[in-house]
Amino acid sequence: MHKIKVEDREFEIFLENDTISKRIRLLGIQINVDYENKCPLFIGILNGSFLFMADLIKEIKIPCEIAFMRVASYEGASSSGRVKELIGLPDNIEGRDIIIVEDIVDTGLTLTHIVKTIKEKNPSSLKVASLLLKPAALKQEIEELYYVGFEISNEFVVGYGLDYNGLGRNLTDIYRATEA
Repeated sequence: MHKIKVEDREFEIFLENDTISKRIRLLGIQINVDYENKCPLFIGILNGSFLFMADLIKEIKIPCEIAFMRVASYEGASSSGRVKELIGLPDNIEGRDIIIVEDIVDTGLTLTHIVKTIKEKNPSSLKVASLLLKPAALKQEIEELYYVGFEISNEFVVGYGLDYNGLGRNLTDIYRATEA
């Protein structure tokens, strides 16, 4: 099995890029159907979502707009449980169809904060697309979580936009931490 080292941790291959691409293609088809005759605003959550967002947008054939925002709540390999300020939330979202694009949802605390903040600006609709979901780690249900690439166990993963202490985002596949 293909293994890599990122900083001080070992990782093994978990999801290959080809598998990720096929799933994103299917999510794109679903979004194209769901938003036919609409012009959704995709809001990518930085830094992790940038690769997923880029590949997802390539599959979108309907008119759409793109924005990015940032929120920090991670420290090292686990959630800090604290959500810091949202940076770059677009002003023009009232009455718009919004799709938040996330790399991973684990505890759901960060996403809950983002959803609440966006809902206060009165969008017409709000759904979330996340490449990965860790159901076992969820601390809050998120009814807006509508498009999910893969449900995974509560393991630490890196690659394809996901990082470990800022490293590994550039990996084209997703790797999971191996036991030390």
